[in-house]
Amino acid sequence: MNFIAYDFETANAQVYSACSIALVMVKNSKIVGHYYSLIKPETEFHWRNIQVHGIHPEDVEEAPSFVEVWHEIEQYFQENRLIVAHNASFDNRVLAGCLSYYGLPEAHYLSLCTVRTSKKLYPSLANHRLNTVSDFLSIGLENHHHALDDSLACAEILLRQEAEYGVEPLKKLVKII
Repeated sequence: MNFIAYDFETANAQVYSACSIALVMVKNSKIVGHYYSLIKPETEFHWRNIQVHGIHPEDVEEAPSFVEVWHEIEQYFQENRLIVAHNASFDNRVLAGCLSYYGLPEAHYLSLCTVRTSKKLYPSLANHRLNTVSDFLSIGLENHHHALDDSLACAEILLRQEAEYGVEPLKKLVKII
């Protein structure tokens, strides 16, 4: 499989408040690279978000804007490129919200959600949160809610699912964005 696993963290409930992003590149079913950046949002941080991910306003004071980060990573969000996230609806909304807020063209890609694949392939789990699925598959999740660690876990989940079940059950859950 060839795909990009990604994850956003946000400063608050606004979909355009991305404060960090990570991408994990997978080629021929092997992790071959990654990208991580803090992002300086144009919004205030909410205490609850800080409590979840540990990113504070002072951490992003010198960070690039979303527009600067997007120019570095937009090459990965192309038509026919598979982009994977755990709870993809959230990350896809954040990406769309940031692109819209900053007046950038929409991204079009193939999306796959490892929450959905996990629900289909592991229906007996108590829940399908990233840490639960990671624990079930014995995937190390060092720092949950750190975008890079979450992206790495997401990539590993999909790779394990591919190894165990093949690509056919996964293909059925791909959406066009």
